[in-house]
Amino acid sequence: MNGKKVTSITSKHDNLTQWYTDVCLKAELMDYAQAKGFIVYRPDGYALWEEIQNYLNKKFKGYGVRNVYLPSLIPMSLLNKEKEHVKGFAPECAVVTKGGNKTLAEEMVVRPTSETLFCDHFKDILHSYNDLPIKYNQWCSVVRWEKTTRPFLRGAEFLWQEGHTLHESEVEAREFALTILRTYNEMGRDLLAIPFVCGRKPASERFAGAKDTYTIEALMPDCQALQCGTTHYLGTSFSEAYNIRYSNKENKIAYPHYTSWGVSTRLLGALIMVHGDDEGLVLPPYIAPIQVTIIPIRPDADKAILDNCKKLKSQLEEHGIRVTLDNSNKTPGWKFAQYEMKGIPLRIELGPKDLEKKQFMLTRRFDGAKIAISLDAPVDAVIDQLQEIHKGMYNKALQFLNEHIHEVHSFDELGEVITKSQGFAKIMSSNDPEEEQKIKEAFNATPRVIPFDQSPFSDTDPITGKKAEDVVFYARAY
Repeated sequence: MNGKKVTSITSKHDNLTQWYTDVCLKAELMDYAQAKGFIVYRPDGYALWEEIQNYLNKKFKGYGVRNVYLPSLIPMSLLNKEKEHVKGFAPECAVVTKGGNKTLAEEMVVRPTSETLFCDHFKDILHSYNDLPIKYNQWCSVVRWEKTTRPFLRGAEFLWQEGHTLHESEVEAREFALTILRTYNEMGRDLLAIPFVCGRKPASERFAGAKDTYTIEALMPDCQALQCGTTHYLGTSFSEAYNIRYSNKENKIAYPHYTSWGVSTRLLGALIMVHGDDEGLVLPPYIAPIQVTIIPIRPDADKAILDNCKKLKSQLEEHGIRVTLDNSNKTPGWKFAQYEMKGIPLRIELGPKDLEKKQFMLTRRFDGAKIAISLDAPVDAVIDQLQEIHKGMYNKALQFLNEHIHEVHSFDELGEVITKSQGFAKIMSSNDPEEEQKIKEAFNATPRVIPFDQSPFSDTDPITGKKAEDVVFYARAY
């Protein structure tokens, strides 16, 4: 017998792609817009993004970063000043050629990223070493004309934050880029309950124009990798191209060292895929827009049922817990299925039998565990359960990640891991571009990350026979 409560959602095991689309739509996170590749962020979906914004804004401002907003259109001549950068984005650019009924004197690009706009601004506001460091961030949308789109994971337009900073030295700039990367990693652990592999991108995977790109990589249930955020040390190439100069402490002209960094609504796709199940969403407590839903059972049987539910709601709200009380006429079964599909971490019920026992019944979304708590001291129990839920979800995801990192010692072993969807293939690599191309052509896999945790297990690259330089993780990726 099928135990599924939500029959409108395809089984995750049977068809991951259709399951993902079903969850996005049925859980009311998004809807498709008329323009192909674009989506409508519905309130429940946008609320998740707001929690990410709240978390990161607090962290960023603690580092002295200030929020700004720059235009969405970039003159083509401005974009072309940094050739390597425009080459990297040219195939994805949306170009505006008319304004109203007039042909524009110069084509405008809808921002795919904003380095060029920030550079044009920085050259006007930076004068002296006393002005440094400059640390800006903006929350905005960008447009990249992707051939294949999927809600949140890859779209023609997506929401993100992009940080841009200027520093006096390479050391300071690199350290700040790594500070932001650590912050992204902590966000995964503390907010999303998603473990990441942190490290540096190989040269072939760097951001266009970057000297080094650092990344957080997650592993999805189908064992494909998902790049969830990046930070970049850009050196002085952008500063030189856009003539961003200042007088240093020796009263000489110098070019500042540049960083940029960002995460996007792709994190929502990771959240859905990593934690969701056959009933729909499973949301970690600290990002969930609603953390607790209270459902009175047969409130007409005793006035104290609804009174106790209302009292609990007020008590939880006083402790900053996001809670809703559903006293609608819909059946309890409908409510249970609906809130399971929406992934609300904790459901609390109170009916006549519970009232007799002077208890609430708690049901945890992520594992279905049921716990009875006293009517007299429910708040501490709820707070403890939210902590336990988050911990349990993170540990489950971490176990999955660790079990799907495989040390490989040959081309055939690497192919076995990739083609049988076993996760990350961990190999000692000479970082040879021909090796990368061979693996990509044979298995459609790319080098996702050179992890910071470098524990060599061989001196030789088993594919090229050359001296191994790094431990590298290969995988197929979204």
